Amino acid sequence: MPDAAVTVIGGGVVGLAIAAELSTTHSPLLLVERREKYGQETSSRNSEVIHAGLYYPHNSLRARLCVEGRELLYDICEQHTIPYKRITKVITATKQDEVPPLEQLYQHGLRNGVPLQLLNERQVHALEPHIASVAGILSPSTGIISAHGLMDYFCHRAEEHGAQIQTHCEAVGIEKRNGDFRITIKERSGVSSFTSERVINAAGLECDTISKLAGIDIDACGYRLHYYKGSYFALPSSYKNYISRLVYPVPPKDTLGVHALLDLGGRIKFGPDLEYLADRTLDYKVDENKRHAFAASVRRILPMVKDEDLTPDMSGIRPRLPLENGQIHDFIIREETDKGLLGFINLMGIESPGLTASPAIAKYVRQLLGP
Repeated sequence: MPDAAVTVIGGGVVGLAIAAELSTTHSPLLLVERREKYGQETSSRNSEVIHAGLYYPHNSLRARLCVEGRELLYDICEQHTIPYKRITKVITATKQDEVPPLEQLYQHGLRNGVPLQLLNERQVHALEPHIASVAGILSPSTGIISAHGLMDYFCHRAEEHGAQIQTHCEAVGIEKRNGDFRITIKERSGVSSFTSERVINAAGLECDTISKLAGIDIDACGYRLHYYKGSYFALPSSYKNYISRLVYPVPPKDTLGVHALLDLGGRIKFGPDLEYLADRTLDYKVDENKRHAFAASVRRILPMVKDEDLTPDMSGIRPRLPLENGQIHDFIIREETDKGLLGFINLMGIESPGLTASPAIAKYVRQLLGP
């Protein structure tokens, strides 16, 4: 008998959601996380937005799991007192040539099953009098959430049902055997190994590394991840009442654009930008030299903001798959039997809206895992 029925590699919000979902039916279940605490990378360095699902390609995993996950998250927050606000969002066209793509985005969001309202200039300014706008979209199902509160909930639920969450534990080897996997781990006490009937790779920034350990040719499969850093700048408290909801621009190519965010305390910050990290260094420092470029983007939304009003805030790094037909790649969530790895499930390129989609991703993995 293997030591574990299921091993989840990676203790971000997605790995924790999977552990919570599977812990009621698969035992023993082990989650291994290389950091000193779960959720220390991408899951705790993001906008903490509950996305509605309007941007993603129709019928893609991103779109479907975001829409499903959004409603699951709101139910989880209500039932388990996780801090959140259904704060809503306005997407603003700031000049007339942005109105046609805004209307296209509106129609696309409706096809994805997202409730939306198209707004004229007067209606936008009735909601947000300080922002630049000639037209807009209201997304009433967009919200914000405490990512840490959500991860704490998933962790506690998993542990209540017998799952073991092991931090300071890095997977350094995976060997497929007859009927199970031998996983080699590195801990403070040294290197050891155990066996697991099934393995779920939810390692976020290192999902391609874990796939490689299992013997997958990540370049042949298109699994090699590219790191993109997103930085944020904050406004002082004097701006606290200038907006009352999230405000996004009409999105440029490959990103949602620098947008206005509110945290649960009402603080305003802007971001993220998009910076390619060719060497995959986990550099979270926010470059103050970006202030001028950030301010120019911010003034598209709040024209009165001066360069000196902005202060560096935080940054995050997302794992992005190579482009697919010139577009951002869909999530890859698949069981790798065709690669000789029966019982190995990969989750590749889980960036935004991974936080929103996390409970729906967990249910999807349960279906792939079977009985």
